[in-house]
Amino acid sequence: MKKLSLVVLLSIGLNVSVAEAKEQFIGSNFSGVYLCKGTNNKVGEYEVTATLKLNRISSHGSFGMYDFNTETENALVYKGQAIANGYKLAMTFNITDGRNAEYSTGIADIQRISNTRWAYTNHYYEPDENGGDYGSEYCVMKKPTKMVKLSNKIKKLPAVVPAQS
Repeated sequence: MKKLSLVVLLSIGLNVSVAEAKEQFIGSNFSGVYLCKGTNNKVGEYEVTATLKLNRISSHGSFGMYDFNTETENALVYKGQAIANGYKLAMTFNITDGRNAEYSTGIADIQRISNTRWAYTNHYYEPDENGGDYGSEYCVMKKPTKMVKLSNKIKKLPAVVPAQS
């Protein structure tokens, strides 16, 4: 009986350990700064900058969790979250003007446009007391900036002597 109890306890302990182990993130990392051009049924055409930053602690398996910010032309920043599964991205953020809080919810299809860059098309909905508004935007990841290494050596130029007359 004691052997049976020990075997049961060991198997329960092993199952708990396996259940607690977090699956490693195996999805693509879409982190970066994106330039977006969109159109909204109430506002018309607009441009914003969106930033996705992978939250490595919460990401697991094929699910990538992101901190998501959008900055408007007027330097207003809206903070939110996004979750990716494969090449689909769901996102939401809070639109606040100091008095009211509204929410935007979107779904995007992501595509690779180069070895290091991504683009996505987002379709979104923003509810309000008048039925809400909706729109879509096409966002392209900015090209990474290359760092130029400056040389430690200073090149000496020949001395210039003014011509005498």
